[in-house]
Amino acid sequence: MPDVVIIGGGPAGLSAALTLRARGKTVTVVTAGETGSHLYKAERVENYPGLPGASGRDLLQAMTAQAKAQGAEFLHGRATSAMPLSGRFGVAVGSEYLDAGCLIVTSGISMGRPYPGEAEYLGRGVSYCATCDGMMYRSKPVAVIGLCDDAPEEADFLGRIGCQVEYFDKTRAKDYEIRGEQTVTTLIADGAEYPVQGIFILRSGVAPTSLLPGLETENGAIKTDRSMSTSIPGVFAAGDCTGAPYQAAKAVGEGNIAALSAVKYLDTKEK
Repeated sequence: MPDVVIIGGGPAGLSAALTLRARGKTVTVVTAGETGSHLYKAERVENYPGLPGASGRDLLQAMTAQAKAQGAEFLHGRATSAMPLSGRFGVAVGSEYLDAGCLIVTSGISMGRPYPGEAEYLGRGVSYCATCDGMMYRSKPVAVIGLCDDAPEEADFLGRIGCQVEYFDKTRAKDYEIRGEQTVTTLIADGAEYPVQGIFILRSGVAPTSLLPGLETENGAIKTDRSMSTSIPGVFAAGDCTGAPYQAAKAVGEGNIAALSAVKYLDTKEK
């Protein structure tokens, strides 16, 4: 059970991990991998102090190696839900579960708005994790909306356990709507209707408000104060998910502040 779970392995999350380890706190960083980061794709980063011309990939790999060397633990996967539990927080990562004293959300920019019907049917046919919920749909028709690199692998898993899979990648359809009654019954993709009993929406990350219900946002970004505290006590946020400017230097600074605030929060609870 780590003291802190960090959701996101970009500059903000890695900076927070380093600060937490320097203050003696245990930390697990949940990350879907470097390749999903916008920074990873940057050929040259000219405005990061002290490292002019470094590639985004080089920066991320150096930060990750430093955090690991300082004792930060890493769990590869997508955090699909988080919730407060008796003064602590539970985080679901695929089929695994983490329990922590507080959370730092550094999930980057939310990739796209929820589809019509997505929030309404979440948990009633809509899922973000094939390995978590796939067994409930054996022998049943399901749709997979694949928006991340590992989506084909998860769709193959559903097929192997007996689901009847209709797969949609980024080229097959653009607009989706989810309909149903008590549970999901239909996916509408670019106007065509598909009868399904489950819909797996596989993005590189889950929108913060879907990840942690009750989290206050403003103009699509997580709302924080100067200490990087959010509307939920014990939850802090940093980096691109808190809004512009979307720059590594800003993310690293906010990650440091969020970590210091998390340390203060944990130490106060222990007294």
